[in-house]
Amino acid sequence: MRQNLWDTPDGWVLVDTTLSTSDRGGNGFLRLHEAYLASQPGYTGKVTVLWDRKSRRIVNNESLEIAIMLNNSINWIGGDEQGDLYPTLLRSDIDTLNSKICRSVVMGVYTVAAARDQGEYDTATDELFGFLDECENRLADRRCFLLGDQLTLTDVLLFTPLVRFDAVYNPLFRASRKRLVDYPQLTRFVKRVYDLPGVAATVRLDHILTHYYDGDWAVANRRGIVPHMHAVNWITSAPSGRG
Repeated sequence: MRQNLWDTPDGWVLVDTTLSTSDRGGNGFLRLHEAYLASQPGYTGKVTVLWDRKSRRIVNNESLEIAIMLNNSINWIGGDEQGDLYPTLLRSDIDTLNSKICRSVVMGVYTVAAARDQGEYDTATDELFGFLDECENRLADRRCFLLGDQLTLTDVLLFTPLVRFDAVYNPLFRASRKRLVDYPQLTRFVKRVYDLPGVAATVRLDHILTHYYDGDWAVANRRGIVPHMHAVNWITSAPSGRG
């Protein structure tokens, strides 16, 4: 029995299953798009939401901006008010690198997947793996994170697509020039972030695999067939320490 509820004609459904949760904020929403209609009737666009229960409006719809808001003005939500992923002295470097990560990796893998001909595919592949090569070289000086020994928003932004890379983007999106495990430094980096307190619990590979392999990106006659999680071997393939 299929449990995929995010791929319905009405979009994401808020119910309790192994792959989804109900609306626990007391808003009475059954589908996520209802939060958008409550804020702006007739809205059509992407669905990434920070919802304010008191005003019953969407505060922000851009995931990176939401992350900065959670770090800065409403950082008490995360439970660690001392941590700062967007320190003032590094903000210029963070913004510059984040822009490259968004273009070349976060959106880059989708550009590779959506390529309509060989030329588009080759150009998109060159940008994606060219930037991953740069990141590998950046980490080659044995630093812990992309901007040094301090974890920043930049590391979180890169970690998210790299967690999915070998399981999804390499085989399904045809980003197949290299795997994550072919990058020793990036593999250690991903494992290092994954091993930070509280991070592993947020990485639901069962959700990731089912979402992509039983969704619109899957080959039509293979929908519902999801790879086993043991194929994602970066978790055990490298130490998380320096080197």
